[in-house]
Amino acid sequence: MSLMEWSDIYALGVPEMDTTHREFMDGVNAADSAADADFLPCFDALIAHTVAHFERERAWMERLGFARDHCHLGEHERVLTLLNAVRDKMAEDGDLALGRRVLSEMPPWFDQHASLMDAPLAHYLKEQAGKDSRPAVKSAVP
Repeated sequence: MSLMEWSDIYALGVPEMDTTHREFMDGVNAADSAADADFLPCFDALIAHTVAHFERERAWMERLGFARDHCHLGEHERVLTLLNAVRDKMAEDGDLALGRRVLSEMPPWFDQHASLMDAPLAHYLKEQAGKDSRPAVKSAVP
């Protein structure tokens, strides 16, 4: 069984966001199921994906003027700081248990983040697309 499973409850109606969220889940699952010898490269791939994922959301927020002081970006920073610190610790001492523990916390974190932070952003993106003559969301992706 996968650690994270896509469900329609995660569908926010912004195709690029929904695809990225599916890819995030796939990355968590790949790292979770990786053998010890493959764990660190899978964890690195998850971090790289997460950096791009969060950067895309930041670019949307900036482009559309979405709540510049919203805690969404701070949440992204905290998650990336944690993932990078855990990655460095695993590389330093070879103990993968901390990384596996962090992965086990991703499902409840993602549930909260998607519903409380990404859902309002998705709503705003869709609302702005309806007001704008540009093909908004697609062109908002850098």
